[in-house]
Amino acid sequence: MTRSFRRAAVAGQFYAADGRALAEEVEACFTDARGPGALPTRHRASERRLAAAVVPHAGLVYSGPIAAHAYALVAADPPPTTVLVLGVDHHGTSRAASLSDRAWLTPLGPSEVDSELVRALARGPVEVDERAHAAEHSIEVQLPFLEYVLPKPRFVALMVHERSFEDLEEVAAVVRDAVRGRDVLLLASTDFSHYVAPRTAERLDRLAIDAILARDARKLYATVRDNDITMCGLAPTTVLLAATADRPLGARLLKWGHSGEVTPMREVVGYAALALESAGGGAPAP
Repeated sequence: MTRSFRRAAVAGQFYAADGRALAEEVEACFTDARGPGALPTRHRASERRLAAAVVPHAGLVYSGPIAAHAYALVAADPPPTTVLVLGVDHHGTSRAASLSDRAWLTPLGPSEVDSELVRALARGPVEVDERAHAAEHSIEVQLPFLEYVLPKPRFVALMVHERSFEDLEEVAAVVRDAVRGRDVLLLASTDFSHYVAPRTAERLDRLAIDAILARDARKLYATVRDNDITMCGLAPTTVLLAATADRPLGARLLKWGHSGEVTPMREVVGYAALALESAGGGAPAP
């Protein structure tokens, strides 16, 4: 049983600390010109197509409208039983991959943990480590969106440290086995190029995006390393691609943008939202 909440670490920094203000901030991401342009539909499709998505994790004012493109798809589909969010180890605290077995709290309320999925994931290189999650924002900033578009979402937080490709394949194998037979939506949290000129960000990010669209985990890993692309979520995105490689999914880019679109700046951070979907409709095969 969960003994305590994992309390918000970046409320008031990456997003509003007040519940009403946060709900308005999330809605503004959907209606923003860089976002979908309208609030998400409340009339859900009869069958779920979205199996996985790649979403950014900067402050909502910067990356929120880009992320909203993916969350509009989440809102339109029937809700999954659980959302597994693969996040970044920005602080260097994780040995390989670290789980949380707590409910997480934001100003919009708690997101309950799926402890059964946690138990299925906690083996091999994956372990429960609450301390690793204490200050990390990459998973936390997804929760206001999930809490807005899903009724009482259950989720699992899995932080993935950047390792060798072979190590990430081991983590992906654990994820693939754990979600088999379960109704789980996978999210990988990542920003793309950091602090480069806008044209450079667009060129480099496109290389990484093309590898994601090809659903090629090894190609993504090699492309980011070989081209010195400062994509902070290489590890969770690689794990997402490797864990879903055997599933009949199509990938598409929903939106790319950068921080300079919000505030003029010479050096920007790139953001992208991508979707992995079943081609023929229906809940994606687990």
